[in-house]
Amino acid sequence: MILRGIKELQNGTDVRGIAMHGVIGEKPNFDPNMASKIAYTFATWLKEKTGKETLTISVGHDSRLTAADFDTACCMGLIWAGVHVYDCGMATTPSMFMTIVDPEMQCDGAIMITASHLPFNRNGLKFFTKDGGMEKDVLSDILARAEEIETPLNTLGRRQAHPYLLTYSEKIVSLIREQTGMTEPLKGAHIIVDAGNGAGGFFVEKVLDVLGADTTGSQFLEPDGLFPNHAPNPEDPEAIASICKAVVENNADMGIIFDTDVDRSAIIDETGKPINRNAFIAFMSRMILGKYPGTTIVTDSITSTGLTEYIETLGGTHHRFKRGYKNVINEAIRLNDEGQETHLAMETSGHGAIKENYFLDDGAYLATMALIEYTKLHAEGKKLSEYLVDLKEPAEAVEKRYIITAEDFKTYGADVLKDFQEFAEQQSGWTVVSPNYEGVRVSCDKDHGDGWCLLRMSLHEPKMPLNIESDSVGGCETIKSVIDGFIKNHPELKL
Repeated sequence: MILRGIKELQNGTDVRGIAMHGVIGEKPNFDPNMASKIAYTFATWLKEKTGKETLTISVGHDSRLTAADFDTACCMGLIWAGVHVYDCGMATTPSMFMTIVDPEMQCDGAIMITASHLPFNRNGLKFFTKDGGMEKDVLSDILARAEEIETPLNTLGRRQAHPYLLTYSEKIVSLIREQTGMTEPLKGAHIIVDAGNGAGGFFVEKVLDVLGADTTGSQFLEPDGLFPNHAPNPEDPEAIASICKAVVENNADMGIIFDTDVDRSAIIDETGKPINRNAFIAFMSRMILGKYPGTTIVTDSITSTGLTEYIETLGGTHHRFKRGYKNVINEAIRLNDEGQETHLAMETSGHGAIKENYFLDDGAYLATMALIEYTKLHAEGKKLSEYLVDLKEPAEAVEKRYIITAEDFKTYGADVLKDFQEFAEQQSGWTVVSPNYEGVRVSCDKDHGDGWCLLRMSLHEPKMPLNIESDSVGGCETIKSVIDGFIKNHPELKL
């Protein structure tokens, strides 16, 4: 049976679509039948890739309302392909990859059913093999084949319930105990978690409580696919405000917030200040550079000059690359392959991947590293807020997004960037940054904005984001006023 519309579900390296009614003006375009065909095609592709006729593939899901239906659909598609399926139930995206490297399970592949932080009516699929996450071009091929492929309605494989979060949690606990040398290294510490009603609630009972922490005040731990309290997103202002408030009101030593499928996180210090975006990268960079002196840190394109200075002061190299967590991870892998030691790849979004952890973007692993560092600070009588005192943060930061109304938005966007580079080179006090791997980045001297700006193309949409930072109050407006003059000459850019 041919199912059209599957190719349109691709979003970078993931599948994402509208899976149910509930949002005005949004009609479902992704259903379990599509998921079955995609899972079946993934299995046939993986057989070709591995040369194995018999495969073992794990399936897990987050807290979304459509999770059970899509879980059954994916499992059935795999069974039709003759696969032994481990149905892991409620899971996190990183834990699904770990089923591949787990010495007992040794899965050939994994599927995570999630749409990350997107609204409740969405759902999607993420894929893993022994090589890590799916590449964009490979997913394009699989989805194209899925539209046409015939799925035999037989039961050549089998489905086996195999909850994995407990095993995953035990590995985290063992790592923290090993690194700290204590059975209950968090005894006396007050640490709270905000899971945003996603899949991260396990971290309280299965990790923090076991390690002796007081977790009073933790919130939104129960899975609820309506996400009734706030968006499960460490970048969302309302979500961050909520966990910051909880830390202060409960007089906690540390707060942790996860996104829906726990591949991202952020932490909060005891004063209620969020350690996210540039600060979280700085936090992880300091830990990594302490363990691997001189290593390169790969980040996305919108990180600050203050972060660069911080990393270089610690003896590291800051390699600013493109937006997109998979872009950042792949660049770190490429640098290692070329002989440039690189141990951390991290986006300001909270996606962070470490070489020693398979370059897997794992929010729980980042939180684990933060807990290990907190234990060391606590033993020295120091507070979490003291850790990043040398990080220079901008006085102001602004992001604007321009919609491209031109029909051929990619060509138009490329022309705009070419024009903007020529425009920037003519401005007094502005210097175009080179090398630069995405868009056009400009450094502005103290008399002309005292900061930087970056104009780039969106990864997937007809939009051009503009990021501006300044070390002086009013500097962002100074820079933006110059850019406004440029934008007026490009009528197919709408704010």
